[in-house]
Amino acid sequence: MTEADRRREILVLAHTGRHDAVDAAATVAERLHQAGLTPVMLARDIESLAQVVGDRLRDVPLAVAGKEVPLSRCEVGMVLGGDGSILRAAELVRGAELPLMGVNLGHVGFLAESERTELDSSVEWVVDQDYTVERRMAIDVQVWHAGEHVGSTWALNEASVEKHSRERMVDLVVEVDGRPISAFGCDGVVMATPTGSTAYAFSAGGPVVWPEVEALVMVPISAHALFARPLVVAPDSVLAVEVLQREDEQGVLWCDGRRSTELPAGSRVEVTRSDEPVLLARVHQTPFSERLVDKFNLPTSGWRGPVDASNTVTTDERPAAHPMGSEMTAGTPGDTQGDAP
Repeated sequence: MTEADRRREILVLAHTGRHDAVDAAATVAERLHQAGLTPVMLARDIESLAQVVGDRLRDVPLAVAGKEVPLSRCEVGMVLGGDGSILRAAELVRGAELPLMGVNLGHVGFLAESERTELDSSVEWVVDQDYTVERRMAIDVQVWHAGEHVGSTWALNEASVEKHSRERMVDLVVEVDGRPISAFGCDGVVMATPTGSTAYAFSAGGPVVWPEVEALVMVPISAHALFARPLVVAPDSVLAVEVLQREDEQGVLWCDGRRSTELPAGSRVEVTRSDEPVLLARVHQTPFSERLVDKFNLPTSGWRGPVDASNTVTTDERPAAHPMGSEMTAGTPGDTQGDAP
């Protein structure tokens, strides 16, 4: 089969544990098929779908991702769920250079491009290829212990070093670009991307960083210290956290809340900017400030907005300077403030 003969293939990923997501996945598959495109799904999702919708998709051929269609051959991935579903999808397509378009069926949905009410429109955008691709910074994570490299992973939102035991803090020392910053007992430390600044780092008291800003963020979690402020560093900086060897300390590394690694005392975690960003398919050119207000339902009553440039006073329209100085110019007719007694 030549490229010209092959139908365009669209990856469809859904949170099949939710009835609304399953129904949405069935609808998307039907719409894509009607438009002449091939819906591609994971084998387990196809099985789950069949158990719920029965014969509804009997006449819709579903290709199996990875077996019949490589992920790298898919044009775009439609993700039906919340931010957690998009994080799972980003993990699945890592290395495939496949943009993801999220349809929010969850709560906040910062990463999603549309809502459930825009499901049909989302399919049309994919069919018409009416979207742009946004590159979101990701981070590479390296784990060391006793001078040996013991593992590596990545994250879109954040890597967090946390205490292992609920009943006690963990003693950590944080480092930026090979220099120690501070040591303290805490519940953990979050190292986040701009995308992750509205997730775990935000809950820990970190700053909101606009997605187009290139930076890394380090935020302590409930630190027992006088200086434990969030840090914003250059995108090419190296962030590191070490688990101090005190009383058999032990921690755990979490990446995007999905992948975990045990951290014995003396472990070291290093975070750097990844060379491979996560690709998001975007349709709405909504400013991030507007998305922030909408997702967090922030109050904006009383806002009047920028002043129209046409309403500003030009130099030619200003009153001429008074010969006795600016104090006289500032006065109004009948004002005797500048008169001698």
